[in-house]
Amino acid sequence: MGNSSEIVSFVLSAYGNIGELKYLYFIIILVWYLSICVANTVLIVVIRVDRRLHEPMYILLSNLCVNEINASTSLYPLLLSQMFSDSHEVTVPWCFLQMCFMYISAPAEFWGLAAMAYDRYISICHPLCYNVIMNTKRVFLLILLVWIFSLVSFILSFSFIFGLKFCRNIVENVYCDHQLMIRLSCSVSTQSYISEIFFAIVSIFIPFTLISVSYFKILAVCRKTSIENKQKAVTTCTPQIFSVSNLFVGGIFHSIDFRFLIARVPDEVRIILPMYVLICQPMLTPFLYGFNLPKIRHSFKRLLFKRK
Repeated sequence: MGNSSEIVSFVLSAYGNIGELKYLYFIIILVWYLSICVANTVLIVVIRVDRRLHEPMYILLSNLCVNEINASTSLYPLLLSQMFSDSHEVTVPWCFLQMCFMYISAPAEFWGLAAMAYDRYISICHPLCYNVIMNTKRVFLLILLVWIFSLVSFILSFSFIFGLKFCRNIVENVYCDHQLMIRLSCSVSTQSYISEIFFAIVSIFIPFTLISVSYFKILAVCRKTSIENKQKAVTTCTPQIFSVSNLFVGGIFHSIDFRFLIARVPDEVRIILPMYVLICQPMLTPFLYGFNLPKIRHSFKRLLFKRK
């Protein structure tokens, strides 16, 4: 295959021959995907219905839940569709679409958490100015900027892939990974390496730095306040710190090239670990915030039992 016009689909070779296990895998993946969608949707509905939760922190949390559904949808429907496929082929447009969803949701996650960290910083370090700085219009502007920035980051980093000429079509994974797709092109330019570095800096390093600075400043202020204020800060900040830490671990797993460890790492681990973030993070978010933050927990109970 020496011409890009001949490549109409990619073959996801990592599925192999799973035999009768495909039924079990299908049920597990379907239940997990539906659980993610239901958990995040419930949290969004609770925040939307209860006017007492129409505060910046909870509005930003709703945006994070929307992104969890978006990130999950970039992966799980493809996995489900491939369970009963014999050829494991994915058309080029669908592969590109899946890649778009996945690599837009990644920066949206980090920048969404950065917006939440900024909200906590203003709330704890500048409480008297909080209502002025974090008004509703500014919160929605922040959310809009998160998605615009994520989209622009993806376009500037990976849009060149759409114009590549592919000489091979075997993707050694269970989804369309951009790194593997670049290796299938007839020529790999330095642009691919530059785009990787640019995406990592803009989508991960910069928001992670902003999050770290925000929490260091919060920590500095909390050291000088009362025990009650310290407990309040810990209650609201702990889920975000845990989320960022989990994303950081997932980013490490995604960045490791397991091909060099193939002799030591089982195939299942080599396939699952790079997807760690998309498996754990979308489910962690609603449970971390929904069951950890008292206001959301009480609002959920009121909604469930229809109490005022």
